[in-house]
Amino acid sequence: MAIGVILALMGTACLIQLANIQLINGKTMAQAAAQSRTITVTLKARRGKIMDTNGSILAQSVERYTIIGNPEEAQAFTPTTCTKQTGDNCHQIDGKPVGATGAAAVARLLAPVLGMDATELGAMLSGTGQYAVLKKDVTPAVKRKISKLNLGGIVYAELSNERIYSNGTLMGALLGGVDGEGKGVAGIEQMENKTLTGEDGYQVYQQGNNGVEIPGTMTESKDAVNGSDVTLTIDHDVQWYVEKVLRESCEKYSSPWGIAVVQDTQTGDILALADSDEIEAGSDQAKMTVSRAVSETFEPGSIGKVFTMSGMIQLGLHQASDKFTVPDHITVNGQTYSDATTHGAERWTLAGILEQSSNVGMIIAGEKMSNEQRYDFIRKFGIGQDNRLGLPGESDGLLYSADQWDLRTQNTVLFGQAYTTNALQLTNAVAVIANKGVKKPQRIIKTISDAEGHSEEQKPKGEATRVIDEQVASQVMNAMESVSDHYSQFIKVDGYRVAAKSGTAEVAGADGRLSSIISDYSAIIPADNPRFVVTVVLKDPQGVFGGLTAGPVTAEIGEFLMQKYEVPASSPRTDAIPVTW
Repeated sequence: MAIGVILALMGTACLIQLANIQLINGKTMAQAAAQSRTITVTLKARRGKIMDTNGSILAQSVERYTIIGNPEEAQAFTPTTCTKQTGDNCHQIDGKPVGATGAAAVARLLAPVLGMDATELGAMLSGTGQYAVLKKDVTPAVKRKISKLNLGGIVYAELSNERIYSNGTLMGALLGGVDGEGKGVAGIEQMENKTLTGEDGYQVYQQGNNGVEIPGTMTESKDAVNGSDVTLTIDHDVQWYVEKVLRESCEKYSSPWGIAVVQDTQTGDILALADSDEIEAGSDQAKMTVSRAVSETFEPGSIGKVFTMSGMIQLGLHQASDKFTVPDHITVNGQTYSDATTHGAERWTLAGILEQSSNVGMIIAGEKMSNEQRYDFIRKFGIGQDNRLGLPGESDGLLYSADQWDLRTQNTVLFGQAYTTNALQLTNAVAVIANKGVKKPQRIIKTISDAEGHSEEQKPKGEATRVIDEQVASQVMNAMESVSDHYSQFIKVDGYRVAAKSGTAEVAGADGRLSSIISDYSAIIPADNPRFVVTVVLKDPQGVFGGLTAGPVTAEIGEFLMQKYEVPASSPRTDAIPVTW
């Protein structure tokens, strides 16, 4: 009877508890159970692609997975022996039992698939908590192999993306890279990060013991929106060729580095923005390095004479045909200036002064040009100003206002010294002559295409402005073509007329003194129907002078452009302004 009473009491208690669970607190407990099974899974948005002007992919994000382990479940894991009854829902290694339990067993099963050390994996799964990152950037193929290990609830995969740069060092520092969170931290990746970055989505559902979604339990979801694709004005083929030529030229002239820019004169589009540095796109070095083609500043040297000559003619002080007697040195206000070579009193026109690149001649011709006028025309050509491309690390150069010039600076600015510029600025300044006196804004982003495929043309930032009159630009172009003819024995593009200017400037070396040389050359090709401006800059080349070093490199690039774009050959030159009298 005592036992019966006890059993009766126990039965009554069970009935009461059952009623409590199912009738009184049933809903609350069901909700708690559902909540314990409910998870929120992030749907990662893919970062947009970066492409060249022809659609060649320069950077893209591909499907990858982050493998996650649950240490608590791993430590409680007991392998299932493979028998006829268990079928494929069992665990073995090469047809043999796992030979361990807990985290060690999970590690033994997982290590061969992930290509990791089992001991290392075991240690990662022996900690506390329910979340441990085991490996990142795993391919879909590896993820599928893990799914066949029957480790649901213990090991699972989270969708992520890996940034791939398929062209190695091509545009390495210019493209930059992304950090571990997929955020652009350098180069174009940083500049266009907002555009390239998508918006993550999510799913809320219940999962079973094996970690798989229970059908019909999804309560909320939001699709991920992938980032927009960015198409550059850069032409992959031109960029590749220019980088190749730069590296070969640096070796040939023993130059520590070189820079080159190719610009379409008709649109302002940058077709190539290259330097000789070999940096893998997306690498740690690319993330910490600014492209030299963007950041390096230098004195333009005698290329600056193009801007000064343009100002003289625009102000009505001279014509390109005006005659001058030019010695090889001159003293003004106690300051002595010399030409690069010794010569007697030469009879040169203003066009001849540019052709011979005479510093003394520019000082004589610029006598009536005020300091403010000298400053204004250098600035009107875009020197010392933001190019508005938005490239990280780009320097504006340095151009002091006229009231800050000393007695020497006021004359050295006439021949491209005492101020600094970068290769992009210099190229666009020379393009003013090619564009008949109009300064056009540059562009490096061509189009942006959203995730739905809608493409929008990107206009250059800024408006085209007239710097000099068309007839002034024509005279300067004529003189620049004489410069090119002057170097024609070793700088030429067969079948095409070229207008060019060379420059050589002393710059500070590692010792802080003026012990280094910048040699540059900027060319308009073809001169009779301008299509491109090409600028090449070399540091400390053997041969020193820009016309002897950077000049041949420019011609080599020009020849490639003429062939690639099938530019019609030039008509013969018949209107050369005399360079002597």
